[in-house]
Amino acid sequence: MYVIIALIVIVMILIITNIRIVPQSDAVVIERLGSYNTTWQTGLHVKFPFIDRMAKKVSLKEKVLDFPPQPVITKDNVTMEIDTVVYMQITDPKMYTYGVENPNFAIETLTATTLRNIIGELDLDQTLTSRDVINTKMRQILDEATDPWGIKVNRVEVKNIMPPAAIQEAMEKQMRAERERREKILVAEGEKQSQILVAEGKKQSMILQAEAEKEAAVRKAEGEAQAILEVQKATADGLKMIKEVGLDDAVIKLRSLETMEKAADGQATKIIVPADFQNLAGVVTAISEITKK
Repeated sequence: MYVIIALIVIVMILIITNIRIVPQSDAVVIERLGSYNTTWQTGLHVKFPFIDRMAKKVSLKEKVLDFPPQPVITKDNVTMEIDTVVYMQITDPKMYTYGVENPNFAIETLTATTLRNIIGELDLDQTLTSRDVINTKMRQILDEATDPWGIKVNRVEVKNIMPPAAIQEAMEKQMRAERERREKILVAEGEKQSQILVAEGKKQSMILQAEAEKEAAVRKAEGEAQAILEVQKATADGLKMIKEVGLDDAVIKLRSLETMEKAADGQATKIIVPADFQNLAGVVTAISEITKK
């Protein structure tokens, strides 16, 4: 009786100890009698005691492998150090378990050799400006090489490119000279624009001044013309009034008298008096009477 109970207890212990729960995004490689048997996915599993064993537990999550800087030589014989980051994911736990001895070390070595081959075909300037090209080529080569290992390379990023100190100093001088050149161009453009604005301002001022002078001259001419018209109108009105009273001859004689007065003016030594000078007194008297009306 006790033996049966003991056997039942032993069996229960063996069953319980061989029950496994595989969590999400994990996989377990199971070997039976030393050879591959199956791969457990997410869920509850039971293995046979003493016959089955868990060979490897694999995480199916994407992993980030950050490798140390690797010395590389460019096409123009410049030695620099470049460090890369590889984003990989296990797609086949069986091939990952049996494909390569140390997958991470294998990927690191393969990354270093691939990087040297790619950089060896580029010169310094191309290396510094072609990160996307380097990343794409490395991802394609690494993904193809790691496929037999059950690994999928999703991305490869060149994190840092470190040229020698002398080249870095030369690059800094070049960038500083470029910044100074751009600054001078901006200053020159600003001065040019300022001079253009000043010239435009002077031009507009001169145009406005000329227009003002023109307007003033037009107004002055119009005033003078209006004054002349008023004088001519007054003269015409006077002549009309004289004509209406029939004193045209008298006015002519009065004008003659005024001319004689100007001719005398203290400088003439002889004055010729018209024959009808005596009648001028009567003419003057008549005109005076007319102007008083």
